Amino acid sequence: MSELLTAEQFVAGRDELPDGGRWTELVAGKPVILSPPTIEHGTSILNLGKALAEYAQKEQGGYACFELGLVIARNPDTVHFPAVCFFTTGALFTETEKVITEARPTLIVEVASTNDRRRGLEQRVTSWLNWGMNHVWILDPQEKQVHTVEKGRTGQRLADHQTLFGGPALSGFKITVGELFKEPGWAK
Repeated sequence: MSELLTAEQFVAGRDELPDGGRWTELVAGKPVILSPPTIEHGTSILNLGKALAEYAQKEQGGYACFELGLVIARNPDTVHFPAVCFFTTGALFTETEKVITEARPTLIVEVASTNDRRRGLEQRVTSWLNWGMNHVWILDPQEKQVHTVEKGRTGQRLADHQTLFGGPALSGFKITVGELFKEPGWAK
């Protein structure tokens, strides 16, 4: 694959890639294969997903998408697949059945679970902010911390005993950071 791919070409041929393209992104028109996420990655997303669902039901709005491809650049195309996107605008569940979208969510959540995911995080966060995102959370299962980034503000690093608040992005949302990394009782 020496020629640059568009987002649409990438999605059309994604099944031909290793693991069906599940851990592959498109960066400047070229496929980039990431390591599969860790168990701790999955645990943190499971716990966050449950908390976001409870929040959405209580607040009667918003929904999460998992592994939705966000087209953040064209010519050449870049498509990133963050662990979670949370939408609070538009018709409810509009983006859930899509593989890729150009719609901007209210919140993006990344997980620093493997070495390659950790290495590229600063660049990814910068690309999210340049794309117009105002809120990015980075879950770090190794350190049991959450890094919050809000455009135009200094980022925060929260330890496991601290509370993650939704702030302007998800008013009323809160969860203790340690709860994000707790192994579910049924998994023991």
